[in-house]
Amino acid sequence: MLINTRIYLLQAAAALRLGQVSATELCQSCLSFVKETSFLNAYITVTEEVALKQAAEADKRFSQGKPLGLLDGIPFAIKDNFSTQGIQTTCASHMLKGYIPPYNATVVQKLFNHGAVLMGKTNHDEFGMGSGSTDSIFGPVKNPWSYSKTYKEKRFAGHNDADWLITGGSSGGSAAAVSAGTCYVALGSDTGGSTRNPACHCGVVGLKPTYGLVSRHGLIPLVNSMDVPGIITRCVDDAATALGVLAGHDPYDSTTFQNPFEPFKLPETIDLSKLCIGIPKEYHAPGMSAEILSLWTKVADMFEDAGAKVIAVSLPHTPYSIVCYHVLCTSEVASNMARFDGLQYGHRSDVEDSTEAMYAATRREGFNDVVRGRILSGNFFLLKQNYEQYFLKAQKVRRLIADDFVKVFESGVHVLLTPTTLGDAAPYLEFIQEDNRTRSAQEDVFTQCANMAGLPAVTVPVGLSRRGLPLGLQFIGRALCEEQLLTVAKWLETQMDFATLQFNREIKNIYKPQQHNKSASSL
Repeated sequence: MLINTRIYLLQAAAALRLGQVSATELCQSCLSFVKETSFLNAYITVTEEVALKQAAEADKRFSQGKPLGLLDGIPFAIKDNFSTQGIQTTCASHMLKGYIPPYNATVVQKLFNHGAVLMGKTNHDEFGMGSGSTDSIFGPVKNPWSYSKTYKEKRFAGHNDADWLITGGSSGGSAAAVSAGTCYVALGSDTGGSTRNPACHCGVVGLKPTYGLVSRHGLIPLVNSMDVPGIITRCVDDAATALGVLAGHDPYDSTTFQNPFEPFKLPETIDLSKLCIGIPKEYHAPGMSAEILSLWTKVADMFEDAGAKVIAVSLPHTPYSIVCYHVLCTSEVASNMARFDGLQYGHRSDVEDSTEAMYAATRREGFNDVVRGRILSGNFFLLKQNYEQYFLKAQKVRRLIADDFVKVFESGVHVLLTPTTLGDAAPYLEFIQEDNRTRSAQEDVFTQCANMAGLPAVTVPVGLSRRGLPLGLQFIGRALCEEQLLTVAKWLETQMDFATLQFNREIKNIYKPQQHNKSASSL
């Protein structure tokens, strides 16, 4: 039986417990959709054998009445920069192609401990350095909405079938995997918006938890001080459920909080009368589409009409954030990438003239232009004569940016409402006309501040553009206030009803006609 996998995680979990579907049937349906949507290039490695074995084990537990939790038997996917024991982990780079980690990342192990079923490792920009999921050695990821009926009908004149849409990045494969119905939850990494950005473009929910709430152990680092495992699901409740499994102290990650995390369930009835929402005036950024501005205003009015207090606030150092982020990001990249020298693991060049020559050739062959460019920039900022002028000043500006958020929240604001991206997903041929640094600055303009301040943030799909593509808005909350943040996000999700009204109508014809010859039946 081919199951309709485009339902919510909690609905699938309930069906498993009621015996309406088996974990194996659910797994087989997801694997079928993985194959049928292979043209999206969302996966680098499909773990079919592992998934079927895990699903069979879940069915055995269900038959004995001993499920491991809400995620038992639930298919998931994970970005290919998280270590998976016995399964290739490439970071979408020649440098690590063929690398088999000897251990699982903590988040992967936690999902396994709760019985979740691994569909595979998802595609992304090389080492997570990008905002379009277009710079992978395995090729770019295509946005499922490129193939929706409405987008095809509203496609601008002059565009052709080769001009498909980007997913956003760098966790584009994870967002596409959830959007296409190949899994119920996918993990990405979020350094400057790499989970929220693609979630927005693919019409799904993307959550970046508070820095230190979810372990980074086993996540191959990009920027240690900003990296956070991110959660991508089809609805806010599902994101809260996954967070309940993943959050908590990890002895392998000293940056995780010591206090135990208590999983929470979001309320069905939400009272906004005591809520204060801030609208940062600095987020009226150049290049923002009229559609995003209109939607942002509309949603702010909706909150006010529902009884919430909506006020304008100022985050005065926001205009400096992109430059600050670039300096700090590339500096940490230069440090982290130094481990890939061809001596310990990963790619090693055949050049044998000298150790230095082998080292240089290895990095030239193993890294793409984007990675090499960021390494060079970072090394420049870290030079002895430049260190104080660039790196230390950027650290000071980062503190000022974080202090801006603290002052706003101390003034009585509970949640900030902002855009997630400047507009809807760009066509690939248009996107690649800009260089990687410019693209990243444009795509991450609203998201990277939360990473520098270590705050939780979530994007929620709330409407469609005139081209029939998803548009989302972002909420930024106080540190460790995920429950409040997701409660507010759930209220908006319920009001806009994007997932049940718009998403299903637009994406139900995602598959190319010649590749889809079966009709999905409902649970």
